[in-house]
Amino acid sequence: MARYDYRCTSCGTVFEVEHGMTERPAVSCPACGGDAEKVFSPSGIEFKGSGFYNTDQRGGSSSTAATSGSSEPAGHSCENCPHKND
Repeated sequence: MARYDYRCTSCGTVFEVEHGMTERPAVSCPACGGDAEKVFSPSGIEFKGSGFYNTDQRGGSSSTAATSGSSEPAGHSCENCPHKND
């Protein structure tokens, strides 16, 4: 069961009704008995700051080995690698 806010179209009273998500009950105001409609409000979740996009995880350049065409990882030096003389 989910809880939904409803507002009376006659007197403006806002109240809560619990019913299933797929149900569409006819809801009447507990104060005056008038018809009520569901109140839609924005979610309480806000995504602020970094870390919400794939590009936020990268440091420095926005290009990676996969997108830059390089076969070497970023910051890689072949100075002491066994494949240096290949």
